Amino acid sequence: MNVKNSLVNRNIIEIFKTNVNNRQLANKIVYELNQLYPKYRINFDLEDRDKVLRVESYTSIDVLGIINFGKLNNLEIKLLGY
Repeated sequence: MNVKNSLVNRNIIEIFKTNVNNRQLANKIVYELNQLYPKYRINFDLEDRDKVLRVESYTSIDVLGIINFGKLNNLEIKLLGY
């Protein structure tokens, strides 16, 4: 297997715990974060007890920027530990 090709397909994924509890707000947050970070794939899992915000990228993820976005919008967005 070509090492270069196997590294190209690896994505970075960060999982955040939130206090978002409805689909309308989740959609608004995804839209706004996509405006700030158009290369990220962003979605929510509101069925999860942690109301998970999942962010995926081929490059680095601005974790502090996402957390600060939450603070500026009176949202709880915390990076989940491993």
